[in-house]
Amino acid sequence: MTVETRNSFRGQPGSTLGDHPALDLLNTVEMVEGALVDRLQTDVEAVRWLAAAGAGVETDATPPKNLVGAARRLRAILRSAIECRKSGKAVDVTPLNEFLARGESHLVLSVGARGLLTLERRWADRTAEQMLGPIAEAGADLLAAGDFDLVRKCESADCVLWFYDRTKSHRRRWCSMARCGNRHKVAAFRGRQRAEG
Repeated sequence: MTVETRNSFRGQPGSTLGDHPALDLLNTVEMVEGALVDRLQTDVEAVRWLAAAGAGVETDATPPKNLVGAARRLRAILRSAIECRKSGKAVDVTPLNEFLARGESHLVLSVGARGLLTLERRWADRTAEQMLGPIAEAGADLLAAGDFDLVRKCESADCVLWFYDRTKSHRRRWCSMARCGNRHKVAAFRGRQRAEG
């Protein structure tokens, strides 16, 4: 069985905080009440995350064996590479290339409405690495073609989330205004009140 998805995630804003599937995978580990919490605990949770990330996986798909372990491995590989790339250090591409080599995909040319041709990539989903293939490819694309001036970590001291700043002004500072931005504004307001009082 194969699953179908569009050719690439690049340049396609998502509905998740990272605004890029590779960054969203990193963000499955977050700070909650001062402790790091891993949101990927089971294979079923990994399938649900892949579905939400737009990886062409159905929410109720049967996960391959040890999908959560492979997702965590890919997350660690991407975290290391993204942190190196962001800090200007050399990126060891070997682990990601090894992960990508275990994927299986091919391009399909389709005839759409009014005879327009479209290219789509289809990934096999028999193994964990194949199911994670769209995210691994999106991560490789981010590392090779992403604008790392726009790849940022939330400025909140107690947040570990990453995002791709797609705002018009490119001045985004927080993973989201609802989470960290508002907390910062409230803390700044209270600080000003104490200084005045």
